Amino acid sequence: MKKRLLSKPKSPDLHSTIHRLHFNFDYRKATQALNYFAQQEGGQVNKMKALKLIYFADRYHLRKYGRLITNDNYLAMEHGPVPSASKDIAEANDYLDDEHKAYSLQFIKPLDNLVLSSLREPDNSVLSDSDVEALRFAWDNFGHYDQFELRDLTHNYPEWLTCQEDLDNASCLPMDLLEFVQDPTTNVNKCFELSKKDKSIRRDQLTELAHIESLWR
Repeated sequence: MKKRLLSKPKSPDLHSTIHRLHFNFDYRKATQALNYFAQQEGGQVNKMKALKLIYFADRYHLRKYGRLITNDNYLAMEHGPVPSASKDIAEANDYLDDEHKAYSLQFIKPLDNLVLSSLREPDNSVLSDSDVEALRFAWDNFGHYDQFELRDLTHNYPEWLTCQEDLDNASCLPMDLLEFVQDPTTNVNKCFELSKKDKSIRRDQLTELAHIESLWR
């Protein structure tokens, strides 16, 4: 089993290293989110489209409820934000833990490098009501776009834009979750409206979650 090797600073500053921190990735929720979008698309979905829809669902859920659905590690890449572990699940690749792969392959299977197929109905018991709400939000608001339109839309959001210039010299960069609470400057869907006070509360929640997580690592 292959593992990605990631360095971690000895004494991280909570605010400056949120984007480096790995929360406890929920492979079951990520699997069911991918399965949900494949089902909504008629049984098969373009992989990039499904991953972009997860991003929009996660952005909504973080802004409204203070956490991601998937707890994934987000990377900025040329084609926009990428939930990296969800991408591994969508590809059933060798970076996956054996347990994660065995679970995901009960529900979804990559047909090739581009298309993901649903094998059975999603198991909604692993999803909270707010998780399902966020997935529906993503589908209702963005499901009519194709993968390239979704890619272009994601380029309007501050969490990707802050990495854009440096992507000229790197294939991917870690995204800062604190940027998810910022509003896009263009006229695109914010994925839930936040007041100035709400944004401060969300930042504090994320910082506290990061601190708690770091104590267990």
